[in-house]
Amino acid sequence: MTATNENEKVLTPVNASPDNESFDWNAFENDLALYGESKENITSKYDQTLSNIQVGEVLEGTVISVNKREVVVNIGYKSEGVIPVSEFRYNPELAVGDKVEVYVESAEDKKGQLLLSHKKARQLRSWDRVNEALDKDEIIKGYIKCRTKGGMIVDVFGIEAFLPGSQIDVKPIRDYDIYVGKTMEFKVVKINQEFRNVVVSHKALIEAELEQQKKDIISKLEKGQVLEGTVKNITSYGVFIDLGGVDGLIHITDLSWGRVNHPEEIVHLDQKLNVVILDFDDAKKRIALGLKQLTPHPWDALDANLKVGDKVKGKVVVMADYGAFIEIAPGVEGLIHVSEMSWSQHLRSAQEFMKVGDEIEAVILTLDREERKMSLGIKQLTKDPWENIEEKYAVGTKHTAKVRNFTNFGVFVEIEEGVDGLIHISDLSWTKKIKHPSEFTQKGADIDVVVLEIDKENRRLSLGHKQLEENPWDSFETLFAVDTEHQGTIAEVTDKGYVVTLEQGVEGFVPTKQLVKEDGTPGTAGETFTLRVIEFVKATKRITLSNAPRPAQNENNEADDKKGSKEQQSTQKAVKKLNSSMEKTTLGDISGLAELKAQLEENNKAE
Repeated sequence: MTATNENEKVLTPVNASPDNESFDWNAFENDLALYGESKENITSKYDQTLSNIQVGEVLEGTVISVNKREVVVNIGYKSEGVIPVSEFRYNPELAVGDKVEVYVESAEDKKGQLLLSHKKARQLRSWDRVNEALDKDEIIKGYIKCRTKGGMIVDVFGIEAFLPGSQIDVKPIRDYDIYVGKTMEFKVVKINQEFRNVVVSHKALIEAELEQQKKDIISKLEKGQVLEGTVKNITSYGVFIDLGGVDGLIHITDLSWGRVNHPEEIVHLDQKLNVVILDFDDAKKRIALGLKQLTPHPWDALDANLKVGDKVKGKVVVMADYGAFIEIAPGVEGLIHVSEMSWSQHLRSAQEFMKVGDEIEAVILTLDREERKMSLGIKQLTKDPWENIEEKYAVGTKHTAKVRNFTNFGVFVEIEEGVDGLIHISDLSWTKKIKHPSEFTQKGADIDVVVLEIDKENRRLSLGHKQLEENPWDSFETLFAVDTEHQGTIAEVTDKGYVVTLEQGVEGFVPTKQLVKEDGTPGTAGETFTLRVIEFVKATKRITLSNAPRPAQNENNEADDKKGSKEQQSTQKAVKKLNSSMEKTTLGDISGLAELKAQLEENNKAE
């Protein structure tokens, strides 16, 4: 090469001659005439090959290197820019050669390094990009940063978008944490321009595909078809099964032939099982499934020799006020009505005899294999107390009973379990006039009774309490004879007079006009008077008394009274004899009546 000036020399390239001794090392080391141009020209041309960048500008660069900490990007500047790899979390598939947007933070730092930011570049253009993605129904990528109430927070173009829990997948999500830190594809489904809120959905991406799958699956369904599915969700009323893109429901009653309190007793989440199609609705895309239908009905396998009267053992599975359901085999239940739990006639609750979970023995009362119904009883395991009632509770025997209930006409008592009786109100006391049985005793109290009558057919006993003592009215006839005087205390004041208490607890009655006080005032409860018996009627247990003065009587009146009294007594005797005869009279005794009538007339004449 020929030199252009005195400072430049022509150098022969090293490979131009095999003799290296002719190479001008001094010129090479001093950068003299290597390119045939001046240094200023070369520098100018070099500068023209570099990008002209401004701080704050957003440019597109090319990824030339990726490691665990940094991403190196070439934007055509004299040095490459370095960006933290954390700014690309939303795009884990980033690779060398990818085009990315960057924000120029500084052309050179203290180390001469070009500073770039991908995050800021995304943020500056993110709102436009998000709106564009919504308008074009575009599929975008986002990085799930963390959980929040009701869903997840997703980084989309540098904007924090909300991903509702219901929009993560088509199936219910049981563990949200497994999605944190993942990058997924989304669709923008809603934007609030005023508050700059963005809602995204991953579920929307797969719904269209699933919808077509559902149509294909439902078009091939047939009743009775058996399919394999996966337990997707469990509720109190049934189990949702994923049949491979379409869901079906097994109602709780179709899980097992036996009684099920909650579906979790039979299945668990993510369990795979075979189910049978019971019914489906093309329009509503509802599919009813069954699990128990894949096994024989337990009633069909019930022991053929089982019959009424046999004893069986089972477990109480359901309680109700009217009875209890007993499972004697899975899917085979019988009802024990509360009336078959005890020989007692009293209405009681089934909970008094047993509870859910109890193992019991019972007797089969009815058995209908066609209707698959069975009734059971437990009282039949004990002897019926009415079988030998005449021997155990013979008429006239004395016993102790417990008061169970009251009515206006008497007291219902129980002598033993299943043996009830009634004490009529008139059989409670010889002397007291009782308006209501509650005045005499109380519920739950013990009371001594005498058996008066047995009604085995209706399972009732007629009982008495006063019969434990002799009838005191036989002696009262003498004690309270007419004109005898007694001390009486007013117990009750009525419209017609006064109820008074006499000796031995006997009650008598004083008409209002027959009670006279010196001050002329009426009597009051608690006052005591000397009273005279003016009437005693044993049949009705009535004693009438008075403290009024006897009316004045002359001798003629007394004679007439005595005469009238004798006539009255004679007439009463004749009438009594006549009534007694008439009770025993038949059509053949007419002549006897005639004779009796003649005799009565003669007696009247003689008197």
